[in-house]
Amino acid sequence: MTKPSIYHKQGYNCAEAILKSYNEEFNTSIPIALGSGMGTGLSVGSICGAVNAAVMVLGFIKGRNSNEVTNEARGLSKELMQRVKEKYSTEICSDLKRNKISCGDIIDFSYEALKDLLQNK
Repeated sequence: MTKPSIYHKQGYNCAEAILKSYNEEFNTSIPIALGSGMGTGLSVGSICGAVNAAVMVLGFIKGRNSNEVTNEARGLSKELMQRVKEKYSTEICSDLKRNKISCGDIIDFSYEALKDLLQNK
């Protein structure tokens, strides 16, 4: 499995890199194009694309298709956000960059947190 930070270095944005690595490692087919607008904090420095993509995967794997079912993805998304904030104090792309957090660091952290949440829940 190729780490998402490697895909990022190859020209994929942070969200695309998360989706590509997840598909490769877990044999899923989440369209990589879903992440194309998420890079650089939704193109405006907002929520980090890697974090957004990890939440998207949580929804794909643990999401619901009916309002009659408990929304597991929501709680997992909240936990992912808490982990990111504990480690980096923010999930905002422009703040991460200002704090000199490399894209590779947040991408790989988000990916590992995603996998941990899915394996342990």
